Amino acid sequence: MKIAPRYDGPPLIAIDGRWDDQLEPVSRQRRRMESFLAGLSDAEWALASRCDGWTVQDVVAHVVGVNAFWQASVLAGLAGTPTRLLTGFDPAATPALMVDAMRALTPAEVLDQFVQSNEAFLGTLAGLDEPGWSMPAEAPPGHIPVRLLAQHALWDCWIHERDVALPLGSIPAVESDEVSSCLRYAAALSPGFSIMHGDAFTGVFAVDANDPDVSFTMEVGESVTVRAAAHPDAPCLRGDAVELVEALSIRGPLPSSAPAEWQQLLRGLATAFGSDADREVSSL
Repeated sequence: MKIAPRYDGPPLIAIDGRWDDQLEPVSRQRRRMESFLAGLSDAEWALASRCDGWTVQDVVAHVVGVNAFWQASVLAGLAGTPTRLLTGFDPAATPALMVDAMRALTPAEVLDQFVQSNEAFLGTLAGLDEPGWSMPAEAPPGHIPVRLLAQHALWDCWIHERDVALPLGSIPAVESDEVSSCLRYAAALSPGFSIMHGDAFTGVFAVDANDPDVSFTMEVGESVTVRAAAHPDAPCLRGDAVELVEALSIRGPLPSSAPAEWQQLLRGLATAFGSDADREVSSL
C-alpha cells in the first residue's frame, strides 16, 4: 500500500526525550553492524535473511540506499527546505527495486558502500546542535523533527541487523538505549500509518516491558504521542522488550497476553506492507 506522509500540520508522531538522545544509539548500532558484516564470508553474504526473498547482501544493499535518503533528508531539513519525496511510496514494492539495482555488486563493494553511507549520515548528525535536531525533515510519517528521523533510522537498521545476524546464528548485543528507542518508535509507527489512511484506532495505550525495563504511555488521536511512564488504566502490552520490538515490527507474534486493543494497533504497519499482522514482512 502506498503511504500518505503528513507534510502539513502537527507531526504525525511525537516522542518525549532529550534533544540529542538518538545520536549515541544510532551511531553505536551502525558501527556494530559494520563489524559483524566485515567478518562474514562471501558465502554467508549469499545466505537467506529473515526478509522474504532477500539475502544478507540484499538487506545491506537496502540499508545503503536508505542511509543515502536519511542524509539527504536531514540536509534538506537543515536548509529549511524539507523534501516531499515519499508521496506515493510503496514500502512493500519500492525497496525491492532499489535492491535489484545493486545485485551485481560484490559483498566487499556493498560493505564499502554501507560504511561510507554510515559515515555520511552519522557525520551529518554529529554536527547538530539543539535547534538542528528539532528541524523538520522527511521520513515515512512525513515531516518530523530530525531527532525522530534518527529514531526511525535506528529502529529500521536495528531490525535489519537482526534480519541478517539471527539466521547466521549470531545474536546482536542488546543495548538498553537502543531497545528503549526502538520499542517507543515501533509502537508509535503502526498507529501512525493507520492515521495516514483515516483508519486510526484511537485511545490511550501503555507498554511495560522488561530486560531492559521500558515503560511509556501512547496517546493516539490526530497524531501519536509517546510519553514516559505507563498509564495505570490503559490497555497494557507487557513482555520482554526485545521480543516486543520484534512483534511490533511484524517479525513475530505479539505475546498471547497482549490486549485485543494492541492487536488492532498493529494493523497499520501490517497493512502498509501488505502483510498479515501475525507474520513477518520482508523489509522495512
